[in-house]
Amino acid sequence: MYTLANMIWPAMILAQHILTWWVILLGLIIELAFVRAFTPLSWSRSLGANLAMNAASCVLGAVLIPFAGILWEFLPGIIINVWKGTFNPITWAGTFALAVLINAWIEHHVLCRYFAVPRSRKLFWTLVAANTITVGFAASSLMLNPPGF
Repeated sequence: MYTLANMIWPAMILAQHILTWWVILLGLIIELAFVRAFTPLSWSRSLGANLAMNAASCVLGAVLIPFAGILWEFLPGIIINVWKGTFNPITWAGTFALAVLINAWIEHHVLCRYFAVPRSRKLFWTLVAANTITVGFAASSLMLNPPGF
């Protein structure tokens, strides 16, 4: 499961855990409540928007989150990894934050562009809060079932 490349880094592992069935299911339920509460969409449109934005964040996030992790490894990671190694708390926290922000950005874009929800900082940060919860489930699963290297 973790051998997508000849090397691994935290973002690759977290991205795979975000794509597990139970994290996706919990994410859909939680984010549906957020979409319904913080947008003018009806329940049926909220459901459609939720499915669309999460499909987009699954597909694009599967590529963008590991890519952001590579950028992390070559930018702040060069300094941090020499001091703490690749799999350190700072890198995991940065990976978590990047995953949350990437998913929120994708979902905000889908809601605004394809469902005519007005762009706003409030909506973006609301999606950041929702994704903090859902990515938190994926990160928690790493602690309960850590990958073997």
